[in-house]
Amino acid sequence: MTRTHVYVLMAAILLASPLTLFASEQAKGAKKAAAKAKNPVVVMATTMGTIKMEVFADKSPITAKNFLDYVNLGFYDGTIFHRVIKGFVVQGGGYLENMTRRPTKPAIKNESKNGLKNLRGTLSMARYDDPHSATSQFFINLNNNASLDPSGGGWGYAVFGKVIEGMEVVDKIAGVKTGTKRVLGTPFGDVPLQAIVVRSAKVAQ
Repeated sequence: MTRTHVYVLMAAILLASPLTLFASEQAKGAKKAAAKAKNPVVVMATTMGTIKMEVFADKSPITAKNFLDYVNLGFYDGTIFHRVIKGFVVQGGGYLENMTRRPTKPAIKNESKNGLKNLRGTLSMARYDDPHSATSQFFINLNNNASLDPSGGGWGYAVFGKVIEGMEVVDKIAGVKTGTKRVLGTPFGDVPLQAIVVRSAKVAQ
């Protein structure tokens, strides 16, 4: 090998070193970005225990943002789980203990066609017959509820999260006695006779 070849080889090594270092720094940066991009977790403390929920900001961005906005506003604090259907769902996010409804933000676009299924432990948005009428109310699936998924080109109920801790609390809520309550002449069915109140809902730090 001539001296010229040695110089060329040394120059190539010196040039490659910064590129390797740059690639390494890029990889570290990508890992940090991925860590920051992890789905947020909401901790919901209730009178029957604490439930931790992962919110699928990656797969249900509109619905996730809507839910997190309500959480950050403190909207859910003091609301109740007002509907419990054994073997099906527990629902909350809209009513106070006296069954008055909290004013909400405008309804959001239905994201039920995001590929997520209404499986046991998942969170979905409650709505009226209009598929794009969901606001603040959500429910937790007690079983795999395929009937709530989109079918035949129609709309389903948008899954936007899942319970990652405290499913035993959800099951405890599902086991309470329910009945019908009348408020200003309007009957509300499947209402827990023992009020199950959300003490606080916060995004985990």
